[in-house]
Amino acid sequence: MSEVLVLDHVRKSYRSAGNAVSVLTDASLSLRNGELVALLGPSGTGKSTLLHIAGLLDHPDAGTIRILGKDCTQASDTERTQMRRQHIGFVYQFHHLMPELTALENVILPQRLAGTPLLKSQHRAQELLARFGLAHRETHFPSALSGGEQQRVAVARALANNPDVLLADEPTGNLDEKTADTLINDLIQWAHTTQLSALVATHNPVFAKRLDRRLHLKDGVLIDQS
Repeated sequence: MSEVLVLDHVRKSYRSAGNAVSVLTDASLSLRNGELVALLGPSGTGKSTLLHIAGLLDHPDAGTIRILGKDCTQASDTERTQMRRQHIGFVYQFHHLMPELTALENVILPQRLAGTPLLKSQHRAQELLARFGLAHRETHFPSALSGGEQQRVAVARALANNPDVLLADEPTGNLDEKTADTLINDLIQWAHTTQLSALVATHNPVFAKRLDRRLHLKDGVLIDQS
């Protein structure tokens, strides 16, 4: 399988009270096409930072980032935005839906930003919402959806532009066990059908065990626990 996402000896630190706090000291990973990888570690160890760097939302202090073989480490803001729109989908613990848009419109939005024609965007959004059991909720605003429904809309939105890589930060963290299990099943089935690659930060051991590999972030270094 070809490599979709590669982080090579990535380092990242932040300033706190005038001192440098090291978060990632030497983090390396390789995510292959169609592979689902769990990112494990206690809160505060840098999982979100790593996902932000992998998704070109943050810059590393050192190391390289390659997406589909392209070195994106020194990419401009415009190039980073283009790479995210074309190749990367994001899901967060909190859904971050646009409250003034319906479920359908929330899934249409990233496609329109990427330049997809409206009709094609609508068809894609309807297909995704139906796939995640939300065909009957298309016209509902986020405030009228349950927490699980909102998160499924967020997943559909993340997949709207058919990304090569899905980066998910605790996607089931605010869901009850039954709702989380449904979302996990849907994500895994979608990934296997479409050959989507995913890096998922999670505290859910059941979720983690169902993925292809498990990486543990400890002291700023990734350890393969597969």
